[in-house]
Amino acid sequence: VEEGVLKLSRDLGIPIVATNDSHYISKEDAMAQDVLLCVATGKFVQDTRRIRYIDTPTLYIRPPEEMKALFIDLPEAIKNTVKLAQKCNLGISTYKKWFFPKFPLPEGITEDDQLMRESNKCLKEKFDKVTNDVHERLDRELDIITKKGYSAYFLIMADIARWCRNQGIVINTRGSAAGSLVSYVLGITTVDPLKYYLPFERFLNPFRPSPPDIDLDVADDRRDEIIAYITKKYGKDKVAQICTFGRMLARAAVRDVARVLGLPYATGDRIAKVIPPPKQGFPVNIPKALEMSPPLKELYDTDTESKRVLDLAHRLEGSARHLSVHAAGVVVSQTEMTDFTPIQLDPSQEKVITQYEMHAVEEIGLIKFDVLGIRNLAILGASVDLVEKEHGVRVDVQSIPLDDQKTFEMLGKGETMGTFQLGGSGMTKWLKELKPTKIEDIMAMVALYRPGPMQVIPDYIARKHNPSLIKYDDPRMEKFLGASYGLIVYQDDLLFCALDLAGYNWEEADKFRKAVGKKIPAEMAAQKDKFIKGIISNGQTAEFAEHLWKLFEPFQAYGFNKSHAASYGMVAYQTAFMKANYPVEYMCALLTADAQFTEKIAEAIAECKRMGIKVLPPDINQSQTGFTIIEDKESLDNRAIRFGLGAIKNVGVAAIEAILNAREKYKKFHSLSNFCQKADSRKVNKKVLESLIKAGAFDRFGSRAAMLAALDVIRDKASKSNAKIFGGQESLFGEEEKKEAQEFTRDLFPQIEDFSTEEKLALEKQLLGLYLTEHPLTKALQTISDRITHKLATLRSNEHVGQTIKIGGMIAECRIVNTKNGGKQMCFVRFEDDTGSLDLVVFPTIYDKTRAYWDGSINSPLIIEGKVEYREDSLSLIVNTVMTIDEAPTLEKNVNSLPVSFTFRIPRGTRPQALLEINQLLQSSKGDQDLTIIIENGYGEKKIKLPYGVAWNTKLEEKIKSILSS
Repeated sequence: VEEGVLKLSRDLGIPIVATNDSHYISKEDAMAQDVLLCVATGKFVQDTRRIRYIDTPTLYIRPPEEMKALFIDLPEAIKNTVKLAQKCNLGISTYKKWFFPKFPLPEGITEDDQLMRESNKCLKEKFDKVTNDVHERLDRELDIITKKGYSAYFLIMADIARWCRNQGIVINTRGSAAGSLVSYVLGITTVDPLKYYLPFERFLNPFRPSPPDIDLDVADDRRDEIIAYITKKYGKDKVAQICTFGRMLARAAVRDVARVLGLPYATGDRIAKVIPPPKQGFPVNIPKALEMSPPLKELYDTDTESKRVLDLAHRLEGSARHLSVHAAGVVVSQTEMTDFTPIQLDPSQEKVITQYEMHAVEEIGLIKFDVLGIRNLAILGASVDLVEKEHGVRVDVQSIPLDDQKTFEMLGKGETMGTFQLGGSGMTKWLKELKPTKIEDIMAMVALYRPGPMQVIPDYIARKHNPSLIKYDDPRMEKFLGASYGLIVYQDDLLFCALDLAGYNWEEADKFRKAVGKKIPAEMAAQKDKFIKGIISNGQTAEFAEHLWKLFEPFQAYGFNKSHAASYGMVAYQTAFMKANYPVEYMCALLTADAQFTEKIAEAIAECKRMGIKVLPPDINQSQTGFTIIEDKESLDNRAIRFGLGAIKNVGVAAIEAILNAREKYKKFHSLSNFCQKADSRKVNKKVLESLIKAGAFDRFGSRAAMLAALDVIRDKASKSNAKIFGGQESLFGEEEKKEAQEFTRDLFPQIEDFSTEEKLALEKQLLGLYLTEHPLTKALQTISDRITHKLATLRSNEHVGQTIKIGGMIAECRIVNTKNGGKQMCFVRFEDDTGSLDLVVFPTIYDKTRAYWDGSINSPLIIEGKVEYREDSLSLIVNTVMTIDEAPTLEKNVNSLPVSFTFRIPRGTRPQALLEINQLLQSSKGDQDLTIIIENGYGEKKIKLPYGVAWNTKLEEKIKSILSS
């Protein structure tokens, strides 16, 4: 055994350490004894007479008496440990080639032949006139694709895209794939790369070592259909989805460590909540969090328990925690999937997944297909289906006019709610200033509305409205910057600069792109030196090269791929087109998609009201699972949207299916009693019925209070008839029972007073999660609209954090707590207006002065002034002052109250005349509020605080914006 241990030690290059229960012994002593192998998984190393942890594995040897005692009845087991170790010899091969699935082809036709044939055929269908330049571009792409052996990949993707179109499934592509003319003519991508100057080499070039990667976005409600098609075409044994490992990020690691240490839940929760959330999609690790979050640093420095948790959590960060299914990845193999990767069922036991994660799957030569479900594409597809149902016309979103005035006017007015990529308040603000008139404007905004590039937006707007400002630092830049008014907008613009101005080839440009994206100092320094030398050798000066490099800085890590922006900009335009031209259908599709998200439904219903579209309460004879369109003479286009049954609380899928099945069979319900007879009472139970009545679904049959009072009696009477229908019983006296059933359809309700309007609204809020008929605050808040600065639904973390604002609304919930230091009282408040809700924090000094406002005794709207902060993953308001509507005029002039401060930004290039007009407007609008003006210039920005106060309100803000945009 000793010889076997020593041989194993030599073969593996692992030092041996032996020990018994009382002391550690040296390697030499261990070798001199009759030592036996126990386990080979520890991480120990001999250090004099101690053992410490290191990063290299070490064999851990236990004394013979322990081993003999352990296997006293199986002496041969000890010898077998060495035999087993000697027989273990596993090697996992990784390949230098790719195993593309076999695409079915006619006999005698190769994949290359088929791709060339299809591409040239589709080219003539896509373009009315095929020029030599177009042919040359196609041939160049096909030459690269076929030489690298990727023809099968494009044929497979084209087949999937074609099937999706035939099934009416809306698709789109992400990333650089839109730069491929081959992909465009085959219908894989939807954007003409020649029209929008999209480079193929950014997607695939002769120097790229990895295969092409086309990310397919699909309607999220139909993704499973696509995977089912792929599985059927290539075989169940050759298709699997890819596994992914959930990693322990900072917050999860802290909570898990606290739990394992046996600490109270509140301890881990308190620490986790002061760790900053991921930034721009990138997680924040614990060392970085300690730099960013003063409360976390204070906990770490002052609380030993918190320090221990954070130190242990940091060691666990990045560790795999659990297995799940990759959101997009699907692999298809040439032969059985188990020839390449072990497989298993996913945690739900429904999907076959690989046991290798994404990168390992690629290393063994399998080809990954990304099929990602996107909610907005489902909304787009549903709106197209509704238009076809309502008007008998099928809208092809790929063929809609790209110069639709209705669409651009809607976006220019800021009516962006529900559109893809354009719906946020910050983006809306810029679109109102931009007044887009072409699809390229939308593509540019999709790319620019990101940290870094965002600072180019004011220049883009100024140059659009004043073409005299357009200039090119070098004439050679016009061909790729012409559509963006001479401004660098996309990451591709950096690459074109390197290619056309610095003499790079695409291999060098790709390395340049990666260096810029990763922001690695050493690589950036090397690239800068190479770039400047290239610029000079190609006819420009060192000063010009430095100037150009400085322009690149905002795009480091945040620069947007032009092909990606073009694809997403096109989808954004398509959603805006459908909303502008088919508003009822689009908003109905949007409401159905958001049915499970109360806050989103509330926002969409508010938008419907603004647009003049009525959203009616649920109705037992009209409502479907989702929202539906019905005739209504008082609404836009004489149509309204009926609330869906699936959005009512306590009404599940089984109950809805029972209701719709009964309605399909009997056409309509004539009364509550008739419904209780015809709908399966095993699925539509008393709780479901109560919820439907309270939500207003039975309002056509009587008052809600009376129906609820009579419900038990009606259900008892209906139970006999219901049992016969759904119990499979045949009646001997069918005519007599039919007559009884007809008489029973008449409801006999008690004569009681119905619920008040306020009570009905409360029931709507309880069952629908929102006030549908009307909001109890709407009328009251209209009277104070000039004394508040923001509606709650308009607040966004990237725009309003740090601002002092005024809001109006009602207290929904108030929790009073005692502080740890000094035991003083403060409170946390849930505050609501007619658009949304917000958390308020009232610290002790303010709470002492305003205690009466928070105890619930004031049953009227309040005006709150405070500072917006980002706390615990959401926005909150730190309260400075509180007042009722009646007190508001007095308190606004109270010198002891804290002044409200505002800022507004004047874009670079604003006309001098506009500045004079704004100055005159502010002089005539003096008040008690502080105002800071931010003036953008070529060197950054300058802040000027006005020496006088202003009476800031939404009307004044709109006037200033009007002057700036004129």
